[in-house]
Amino acid sequence: MGSPQITENTTIAVDEDEENGISAECKELIHGCRKEKGWRTSFLYEFQGFWCQPKEIDAILSFQKHYLARDSDVILATIPKSGTTWIKSLTFAIMNRNNVPVSDGNHPLLASNPHDLVPFFEYKLYANNQNPNLSILPKPRIFATHIPFGSLSESIKSSDCRIVYVCRNPLDTFISSWHYINQLRRESRPPIPLEEAFDMYCKGVIGYGPFWEHMLGYWKESQERPNKVLFMKYEDMKEDAMSHVKMLANFLGLPFSVEEEKQGLIEEIVKLCSFKTLKDLEVNQNGKSIKNFDNKHLFRKGEVGDWVNYLSPSMVHQLSKIMDEKLGDFGLKFKLCSTVS
Repeated sequence: MGSPQITENTTIAVDEDEENGISAECKELIHGCRKEKGWRTSFLYEFQGFWCQPKEIDAILSFQKHYLARDSDVILATIPKSGTTWIKSLTFAIMNRNNVPVSDGNHPLLASNPHDLVPFFEYKLYANNQNPNLSILPKPRIFATHIPFGSLSESIKSSDCRIVYVCRNPLDTFISSWHYINQLRRESRPPIPLEEAFDMYCKGVIGYGPFWEHMLGYWKESQERPNKVLFMKYEDMKEDAMSHVKMLANFLGLPFSVEEEKQGLIEEIVKLCSFKTLKDLEVNQNGKSIKNFDNKHLFRKGEVGDWVNYLSPSMVHQLSKIMDEKLGDFGLKFKLCSTVS
């Protein structure tokens, strides 16, 4: 009799903590939402067609109401664990190369975590009931988000601001997410088993998921408005970083000059923003650029194909089938390749 009572009380305490500090509007909203067991928190709530935590929902509501996009804004969008830190660093280096030379030993990326330089809407700017005056920021502004395309503010959709979307093979995204979430779970909560997490992932119950809906929202928009949304895959970027940095600069309206290419500037940016360079920096081994998220946990392996070390053949078959059924008809496919063992 004693054990169930302890579990129940613990769950209630965790739920109250998760709702602590959120607005009355958000509380009323989530109490009417469908909920499922969460990976890191007690529950995830189905909000506007995707799964989210209460504090994330509260921040997104504020973002949707208050953020006004400028035509010169750049929005970096990803589903979690799909190369977010990398695309932030690359974009920052490209867009600021005239103000801060990449070869400068005092480059901001050497002293600051990319999440400090390119803030999230939902984790930084509009978190904790904040409504910052972003109009005072100089142009061009760079922001980031995990929010699906359909739930972006209307000003983003109607403006000429640019959106860069990076996605990753769902098999690798799952493994990376599983490792990451288990590092973040409270000590009072045991690690979530791989099989349990996999089942939830395949059902779409993961932060900002289902992953296929998240990808398709940006994929379809990139097909209809290629000047508005640049859709890139993590695996392709790893295979040929130089070409993708050049592509990114062109999309941003800041192409590299012939002289810059001759001087090796693209190579310098790729090296500065590489996984090894960023991971080894002291600023990325200590501290927290996002509340409750240690910087050191942002850098695990950064490899393609790590899923082969964890997923059984039946798991690979199941997830591959979902990918084919949900994404295949839209022409969005991923190579099931591996470079690790």
